Amino acid sequence: MSNPSPAASGSLVLDAEALYRELLRGVRSMLTPTTHLAGIASGGAWLAERLQKDLGLEGSAGVLSSVMHRDDFAQRGLSAGAQTALPFDVNGADVLVLDDVLYTGRTIRAVLNELFDYGRPASVRLAVLVDRGGRELPVQADFAAARVALPVAHSLALARDDSGTFRFQVQDKD
Repeated sequence: MSNPSPAASGSLVLDAEALYRELLRGVRSMLTPTTHLAGIASGGAWLAERLQKDLGLEGSAGVLSSVMHRDDFAQRGLSAGAQTALPFDVNGADVLVLDDVLYTGRTIRAVLNELFDYGRPASVRLAVLVDRGGRELPVQADFAAARVALPVAHSLALARDDSGTFRFQVQDKD
């Protein structure tokens, strides 16, 4: 498990590429011959897509959208994000859900509802790049590349550049 290091200014510095390599190691150890990867849009989907390739898995990873099952749908409405696309039969599948940051657990709850709209998997596990604590629901990752504590007033999100390199954005919530 990688530990974040503080910068000279006291801000949090997370090396997203180093954490990705740790996630790759962890996911590799979780794979079974019947495991299918499905990433939560958008950061988790980017991770699943890259893991699918780096692990040499056939086919493509799935994408899960939380939009239709969010408990704050009335406030947020439909976003322009990706829609759910699962290129495998969910029924009886071993699904490994991937996300960039696990925080309250509400997105995971919404995604599980979405996944079960497509069928009944044999098992569902969760791997994340960063677990930042602050859970509001009883959800935990089976694997987290790092665990960090951030103030509630900060948001943490994965970004990627045109070459596919990952980095984190830490911002104050408005």
